[in-house]
Amino acid sequence: MSFDLEPDDVFDGQAHIWADATPERPWRPEWFSRAHRFPALGGKELLAMMDDAGVGRAVLVQPSWAGDDNDVVIEAAERHPGRFVVMARVPVDRASGEPMLEAFAEHPAIFGVRLTFHRPEMQAWLTDGTTDWLWPELAAHGLAAMVYAPGRNPELRRIARRNPGLRLAVDTLGLTLTMRDDEIEAPVRDLEIFADVPNVVVKATALPGYVSDGYPFASLAPRLRFLFDTLGKDRVLWASDLTRVPHPYRSIVTFAADLGVLSDDEITAFMGRSLANWLSPGRPNTDR
Repeated sequence: MSFDLEPDDVFDGQAHIWADATPERPWRPEWFSRAHRFPALGGKELLAMMDDAGVGRAVLVQPSWAGDDNDVVIEAAERHPGRFVVMARVPVDRASGEPMLEAFAEHPAIFGVRLTFHRPEMQAWLTDGTTDWLWPELAAHGLAAMVYAPGRNPELRRIARRNPGLRLAVDTLGLTLTMRDDEIEAPVRDLEIFADVPNVVVKATALPGYVSDGYPFASLAPRLRFLFDTLGKDRVLWASDLTRVPHPYRSIVTFAADLGVLSDDEITAFMGRSLANWLSPGRPNTDR
């Protein structure tokens, strides 16, 4: 199986699919309050939503509330190799994680991992040595990393500079999920810290969900213009996280073009070309 990346397609940088809880696949009680919707969203339904919104392909991310395995997203990517790729979940302890990275590197649908460090105990792993093994291993296996670590840009900068072969995406622009309107200004400006770190991109996930104004969400215009001016058009990736955003999928797809602050080439880059180019180098070691 192969994934033929077409750089000019609309390419969604994050969509969740998952399976409902069953006796054979139970959820922990606390997971029910975290799920984006009931019933679960499966791959077939997501494809229909993508077709309706004009999205050619998407990165699938296993949501935390559905458990730590990657079975659902990998199965969907195997069934639809022209539409889905996977950023897989992986534990950060070396004994468990290293064998998984080796398997991921050999799987044609898996282009990298998504890691979350949004809780205090998780944030400590960025500095206490817990994850030191992980970054060079990801680079060695040609796997990219989407990293959600709000408020931890200095640590991510240090990691990226120490591992120049690592492709690292600052997920959700480093915003916390509860931020709204003017609260996003300082974190967006803080991304300037990565301007001179070329192996870092930023992932503008679920942006319309962070502001209160109506379509096309005009308050996002200066924030997007700042990111493109600061980092360049090849280092800002679009992602919908559509099940978290209280707007139609189509509007999450079209708002950036309708804001009128990005050139046609910048829109093409933002809506998929930059993501495709960022993912496509992810197989340097497949002949080993």
